[in-house]
Amino acid sequence: MHRLDEGPSTVGGLMSSDPILVWADTPLPDVADLLDRSGISGVPVVDWSGYLVGVVTRMDLLRVRASDSLWADWSRLSTRHVMSQPALTVTVDTPVERAARLMESHHVHRLVVVADDGESPIGVLSATDLVRAMAGRTVERSP
Repeated sequence: MHRLDEGPSTVGGLMSSDPILVWADTPLPDVADLLDRSGISGVPVVDWSGYLVGVVTRMDLLRVRASDSLWADWSRLSTRHVMSQPALTVTVDTPVERAARLMESHHVHRLVVVADDGESPIGVLSATDLVRAMAGRTVERSP
């Protein structure tokens, strides 16, 4: 267990391991259902090799709803049509301070943690993870 002021100093100590993933061709209604049922606001998107190709968030889905032409095609759209790409990534060894600066400068709420190959998602670091640690709450995470 760590507190932010006494550690962990790297992303590996705060990230959520074994992230929920979706395929690039997952239908958007299925993504919306997954986000709703899981109580999460975004997920990494992978190709058939399991390599990271983007991130899809509730805001991406909201943009579809706000567009008459996209909304008319809702049932025919897949993740690849609306995902943000490229995904911003970090590794388990990335300093927490660098990760926080990256989130702030790019106005994102999550970073995908990738394996040493730089392409395989192994976790997610969310703004919630950082704020929880900042609030002094203890967290128990394994990289």
